Amino acid sequence: MGQRRAQVLQAAIELLDEVGLDALTMRLLAGRLGVRASALYRHYPSKQALLDAMVAHLVSPADDIAPLADAPWEELLRGVASGMREVMLAHRDGARLLSGFQHPGEAAVAAFQHLISALTAAGVPAGTAAVAVDTVMAYANGYTIEEQARKTGRPREDRDRTFDDGLELIIVGVRGSLPS
Repeated sequence: MGQRRAQVLQAAIELLDEVGLDALTMRLLAGRLGVRASALYRHYPSKQALLDAMVAHLVSPADDIAPLADAPWEELLRGVASGMREVMLAHRDGARLLSGFQHPGEAAVAAFQHLISALTAAGVPAGTAAVAVDTVMAYANGYTIEEQARKTGRPREDRDRTFDDGLELIIVGVRGSLPS
């Protein structure tokens, strides 16, 4: 069942890239796999469970954070936000998909907690650290939703620079919460 579950997940991601989030249905996915829609529910009890699994698979937070494990908190936040944005941009409606998850999975929760711990270890108050991490994640997602929805002709370099500038504003604000 594990291998078939992985095949269903991969087919769902490929279908997302082809038809977009609004057109991705269990029936269409089942047709792609040559099975009845009811067969998919053995692997994922609902469409939302499948979407959550897609998010968990695409984000793979442990892979993004591992090389940055000993980096300063600012670099951790930049790395995670940029990595999250890249994942979203790599898939049609990727930002909308990520914004709709209901159960982030253990790895994503652990990554979130790791970021909070890095900030508190640097002296950021615990409550502020949690708000800061949540704000960075929401900024990356919101920026990318707008970026994918607008489909402007702005060059990627300009969009990257604007994203980085906004992220720096958040980091400067977090830095301001550090004790002097």
